[in-house]
Amino acid sequence: MNRKLNLLVIISVLVVASLACRAFVPTEGGTLELPTIETQQPVAPIVVSTDLLEEQNMLVNLYESVYPGVVSIQVLTEAGGGQGSGFVFDKQGHIVTNYHVVENATQIEVIFPSGLRTYGEVRGIDLDSDLAVIKVDVPENELTALPLGNSDELKVGQTVIAIGNPFGLSGTMTTGIVSALGRTLPSDREAPGGGVFNAADLIQTDAAINPGNSGGPLFNLNGEVIGVNRAIRTVASNTQGEPVNSGIGFAISVNIIKRVAPEIIKNGKYDYPYMGIASISDFTIEMIEALKLPQFTGLYITAIQPNSPAARAGLRAGEDETAIQGLFSGGDLIIAIDGHPVKIYDDLMRYLVSNKGPEDQVVLTILRDGEQIEVPLTLDKRP
Repeated sequence: MNRKLNLLVIISVLVVASLACRAFVPTEGGTLELPTIETQQPVAPIVVSTDLLEEQNMLVNLYESVYPGVVSIQVLTEAGGGQGSGFVFDKQGHIVTNYHVVENATQIEVIFPSGLRTYGEVRGIDLDSDLAVIKVDVPENELTALPLGNSDELKVGQTVIAIGNPFGLSGTMTTGIVSALGRTLPSDREAPGGGVFNAADLIQTDAAINPGNSGGPLFNLNGEVIGVNRAIRTVASNTQGEPVNSGIGFAISVNIIKRVAPEIIKNGKYDYPYMGIASISDFTIEMIEALKLPQFTGLYITAIQPNSPAARAGLRAGEDETAIQGLFSGGDLIIAIDGHPVKIYDDLMRYLVSNKGPEDQVVLTILRDGEQIEVPLTLDKRP
């Protein structure tokens, strides 16, 4: 028993000695000193640039200023329910949104940022631009009409802000840039002879737009509405099969809204200008050679609708067979409209829908048989 106790005491002494050797370091003078322990240096304060703070404050102030005019929209249809966004157009209770948000709706509920909910009725629709106007009856202090900008002044690279209701998350703000201008997309209205008409003067943006953002406003940094978010181009979807943002979104330009919305409030519809041509503008080298065209840009007429403005103006479509099956040469090549260059189809459509209406006259500059000529044409309304 005593031998075990003595052994335990010896082991304890050795452990203490070992610990003592790690804690104290003898110097040459025989004294013991504590080892030097490195301490963490003070962290330098983070300096945020004044420009970054100003940009942050600007976005915060913009959101607080315009958000009261952005609404969420919930709809019921015979097939189920859906959701979207919109914004207050005027103090009379008109809400602008997309047509496809309220399409076939049996009930429309509009939710304001204050929490107020009210039923809405469709005042008018425009299948060509995918716009609709909803009328609500609410106290005037709930109606923050948002200022409208000028989409003709937009430049590629400008900062834009989207606010809406993606996936039901109301009041969501995203930022991006103007990626391109003057884009076209198919509309919801059938054209004579098959196919559909096109919606023109769309803004392409990389601001995150997802299901539920449809119909919501796109702003510039001045807090002005410069577009209404309409669609995204994507190859991805979530687990519910809904498309998700891929960085390519499209918004209807505000100058289209300023032309269309008052008319559909007043008359329930809007009439677009109509020429009555089918055309191509995306030429390959092989096509240029087959058509014997002198340049790679312009709008080549492939067909003309009978009794249309184009037919009455004497425009020509291609009729002579070429080495490419289905491609016929001899048609007119439109290179300008009212002096504005036409390099691609989007250029012509953007000018027409933003500046002209039925019964207006335009002057087309065309190349025909190697000669440049001017052709006046009186527009009609889309049939």
